[in-house]
Amino acid sequence: MILNTGSRTDIPAFFSEWFFNRIREGYVLVRNPYYPRKVTKYLLDPDIVDCINFCTKNPEPMLPRLRELDGFGQFWYVTITPYGKEIEPNVPPAKQVIDSFQTLSDHAGLSRIGWRYDPIFLTETYSLENHIASFEKMAAELAGYTDVCVISFLDLYEKTRRNFPAGKEVEQTDRLALGKAFCEIGREYGITIKSCAEGVELAPFGVDCSGCLTREVLERAVGQKLRHDPGSTSTRSSCSCLLNCDIGAYNTCGHGCVYCYANYDQKTVQNNRSLHDPSSPFLIGTSVDGDIVMNARQIRLRDGQTPLF
Repeated sequence: MILNTGSRTDIPAFFSEWFFNRIREGYVLVRNPYYPRKVTKYLLDPDIVDCINFCTKNPEPMLPRLRELDGFGQFWYVTITPYGKEIEPNVPPAKQVIDSFQTLSDHAGLSRIGWRYDPIFLTETYSLENHIASFEKMAAELAGYTDVCVISFLDLYEKTRRNFPAGKEVEQTDRLALGKAFCEIGREYGITIKSCAEGVELAPFGVDCSGCLTREVLERAVGQKLRHDPGSTSTRSSCSCLLNCDIGAYNTCGHGCVYCYANYDQKTVQNNRSLHDPSSPFLIGTSVDGDIVMNARQIRLRDGQTPLF
């Protein structure tokens, strides 16, 4: 089975001690975000978990203990953007994250790590020209440490509209200009550009529009073919990514990004984070009366065959 950690919060950045405790204990309990009394228990066994997917803006807290994950298949996406503290208040400076990315890449290997440059939005400060220049500078520093970069454009979820009223959707003309420019830069530095849930409008420029966590990406990461599992499918019609089975929790990420879809507001985040116990099997809080705990359906997908790329 494929285990995801990054759709609801940033576990490497803020909950690394808890995560390694869960690896040592061999299981994790996850509350259903819509029916909190329903709890799923996942076994953290490398014989069953084919790949753990991480998506983070700051992998640095996990770097000293990466050896503890060596038994697991894994794939990392690290987001690095040019935004300042007014947009991403608690994200480390880009140069610091790039250094961490390079260290992580040296350990994990090129097939297990990718760069995310998203979400993209345009303002007077972050103009089209600024994005292109920033992207090229970062691509030059990440060349040889990754061969893929995922881009996407700002989606105006209700939470985003409330927390980022200045945010506007990127017009098609600008999307096409950015897609074309990024692909040209990517070819120069050996980096394939992928789009995330953006349709196929950028495909003519060479953008891979199939998705960012597809079966092919994960097969490359684990070095084996993965059997098809009807219970492990995309959660979105706009791509073929395998995004279910996430062990995170909404309203817990401490980065404070104004465009975030996973946080309601900072007060809610602070209240939830105050309930975090690194020794608990739950990311937030612990067991309560009335919890209904169900074992997750976990099936080994690796079939032992080497994928062809």
